Order: sequence, then structure tokens, then C-alpha cells
Amino acid sequence: MHKLNTLLKGIDHEEVLGDPGIEVVNLESDSRKISPGSMFIAIRGTANDGHEFIDSAVSDGAVAVVCEILPDNISNNVSYIRVRDSSRFLGMVASAFWGHPSSKLKLTGITGTNGKTTTATLLYRLFRGLGRKSGLISTISYFVNDRKLPATHTTPDPLTINRLLYEMVQDGCEYCFIEVSSHAIDQQRIGGLSFAGGIFTNISHDHLDYHKSYDEYLRVKKQFFDELGNDAFALVNKDDRNADFMVQNTRAGVSTYALKSMADFRGSIIERHPNGMLLNINGRELWINFIGAFNASNLLAVFAAGKLLGAEEGEALRILSALTPVEGRFETIRSPEGVTAIVDYAHTPDALENVIEAIRQVSGRGSRLITVAGAGGDRDRGKRPVMAKIASEKSDKLILTSDNPRSENPESIIKDMLGGVDKAFRDRVLCIINRKEAIRTACMIAGPGDFVLVAGKGHETYQEIIGVKHHFDDREIVREVFNVMQNTR
Repeated sequence: MHKLNTLLKGIDHEEVLGDPGIEVVNLESDSRKISPGSMFIAIRGTANDGHEFIDSAVSDGAVAVVCEILPDNISNNVSYIRVRDSSRFLGMVASAFWGHPSSKLKLTGITGTNGKTTTATLLYRLFRGLGRKSGLISTISYFVNDRKLPATHTTPDPLTINRLLYEMVQDGCEYCFIEVSSHAIDQQRIGGLSFAGGIFTNISHDHLDYHKSYDEYLRVKKQFFDELGNDAFALVNKDDRNADFMVQNTRAGVSTYALKSMADFRGSIIERHPNGMLLNINGRELWINFIGAFNASNLLAVFAAGKLLGAEEGEALRILSALTPVEGRFETIRSPEGVTAIVDYAHTPDALENVIEAIRQVSGRGSRLITVAGAGGDRDRGKRPVMAKIASEKSDKLILTSDNPRSENPESIIKDMLGGVDKAFRDRVLCIINRKEAIRTACMIAGPGDFVLVAGKGHETYQEIIGVKHHFDDREIVREVFNVMQNTR
């Protein structure tokens, strides 16, 4: 519980109508969750405008309302705070309500098109391995030390973030690692947070349905680094051509990492094997249980960030060598007959190409690659033909199927993808709308030594169709098919 005038200290606002000393017991930006004593923050969202629900929030017990435009109906029992930007205010007031928890942690944000989940999760596992109390906020799950909580978004809303950070502080955490999506930056979900550091992994084609242009997508990502403090670090992947742009206006101390370029933290792949790689990191050899240059880059980022956060080099390398892939990221399932299935979250052109190349680099002579891929509905349509073009040209067989069609017709999505397949590669492509049947077909036509890549959903355990989520796990389907094949042969 906080007095309103205490919460407002240090937060920009235009005016307050009503009692500034009113007690606020809860914060909500969703009018459906209002309870007596709540402050309701009216946010202008992409689908709804919270200002339309102010009267509803007041009738359900809101004692304070934050808005950009005052409502026509002013209640004498409610305090109204007019602000220029409700979204920005939400992050600031959420931080204040929970006692500015991010300032009591070493909070590190990871942004980029690909590699955010792996980098954030492995950093969390590294510091837990070092015996440090740590938290994680990622696409797959949230952790408060070893307590696992279900994840709702890659980067949740400011109320959820600050509540989680508060729980981490209460549980004695020193560190927290959080994925920072472009949507979260643009919607100011990370507003009011104090970051000890930021990591840039890479940037490629994604989310252009939301950002409208690649330049806008770049600008939003850069904004994260623009707002870091001068006591923070900015660690960027020098192998990405946008690395310098990301940090050209940052106040943070800049460090770089790279596999191919000159950088503060250097790495290289010495040997590649089907079960891992031998790396050289800053002059020291290290075996890792990961495959692919993209994973080598992720591990290098984890090592570099660990060092910048105070980890001892030898201990960090020892723990990195014992880490295993993150759930749904290049997750390997092998059949008794010698078929290797790989389930991966790859849902962008760059990620799909990286995974396919990683498989090709460790597959034996004569091994075939059968790829199962689709694209999400109600999302960036521009990447659909690009992904299909890559997969058709780099796979021996491509099965186009349904992903999460959401409100779209799966046939229309597949048609968009087919538009990117060159005529010379059309005979490699099958279209099977039913995802389970597509996975079953891929596994059935694969022989000993072949690889089956099931891309797009990774860790997800559902398929969303016309607004309804149905249980669906690519890994379960693969194992089920492999078991049936074993029992019938």
C-alpha cells in the first residue's frame, strides 16, 4: 500500500485532480482485473484503448485513474492523474510501487532477432552454476532462483516484470537476465528499469508486420542501448553489420564479441561434431554440447557477459562446457533406426538458414535433410516466401505445413510460402496442412543417417487455431512416430 503522492514522486505528470494522499493498494492496466483500492492506468494499446474502460474501472473500485485525456465523468471519490504518455508512466509507477527492485539487482537485458532465449537462459544457468542467486525472464519460463514460473510473453508487461524482480530481491537474488523484445522496447514495457548491461545478438528480417519497415525495427532495437546508463555495459556482436549502429549513441561502456571479426572477446570453431563443438575462446580451448556457428556465437556472448558481470574466467569456462541446449532450441531426438530429428524454434529466415547449415556441417556423406516448416498466422507475411526459398534450396525435401495459423487459413499461409520456391525446386516440396501428419511423413521417409528438421515451434506445447490453443508438442509427435516405427519394423 502506498500513498498516491509518494508513488508520484520523481515521475512526470501533468496534473492531479482529487486527493493526492489517497491510499493505493494495487496497480492494474487491465480494467477486468480491478479490485477496490486499485490504480487503473489507461493504456492506448494496438487493439484497445484503456480510456474507454475508465468508467468500468471506477465502478469496480479504482481509487485512482491515470490517463492522457480526462474522462467526461469525474468521480469525487477518485483521484485522476493526467500524463502525456500512459505507457511510459506505467513502467515508472510499477517500479516505484515495488520499491525500484531493478536497482537492487544486476539486471542484464538481451535483445536481437535470434539468440535471445538461449543467451538469457545460459547466462542464468552460468550464474546459478557459479553459486550466485539469480533470476530469469524469458520466452520459455521465468525463474526466481530455482523456482520456475510459467512464461506469458517474451518480455511481460511492466507490472509483471517489477513484481518478478521484487520477488527476486526478496529471495536474495543478485542477478537477473531478461529477454528484451522489440515490441517491449516500443511499448515501453521496460520503462523505469535500471540495467547493469545490455547484449545485442544480431538483427534480421522479423516483426515487420508490427514495425512496418526494417529501418524502424533497427531504430527500436537501438533505443534500448540509447537509454542505458553510463555505469552499464553494452555488449554487441561485432559479426553483425549493425553492431556499431546499435551503440553509436549509448552512454554505456561498449564491449564487443565475434567469431569472424576483431573484437574484445574472440572465439572460433576448431572442430565440429554431431554432438558438439570444440571452440577457442580468448585463447583457451573448450568443448561445448552445442552445434552450429550461431550457438558458438551465443556461448561467446554468455562468456563475455559473464566476465563483464564479474565471473572468474576459468570457472565460467568450466560451467559453459557442461551446459546443454535450451528447451526447443536445436533439441535432438534420435530413433533406434538412426534417424536424427531436430526440433527448433527457428521462425525467421536467418534462424532457419543457420539451423539448416549447422545440420549440413555435421551430417555424413549421403545423409539427407527433410525439413518441416510453416509460418505463423497474423504475423509478418513478408518472411514467408523467404523462409520457403531458403528451406527448399538447402533441404533435400521440404514439407510445408501449418504452424500457429491463428485467425488465418493455413492454406493461404502455405500459398504465400510457395511463392518463394523457385520452379527448379518445386519437386522437392510437399504441402501437408495437418502438422502431425507432416511430421509423421517426414520421419517415415527418412532413412538411417538422415536428419529431420521440425522448425518453427520449438518449446511450444500448443497450436493456436481460430483463437483456440490446442495441445501440440512437436517433440511428443516425433517420439510417438519413432516409437510406432520401431514397433512395426
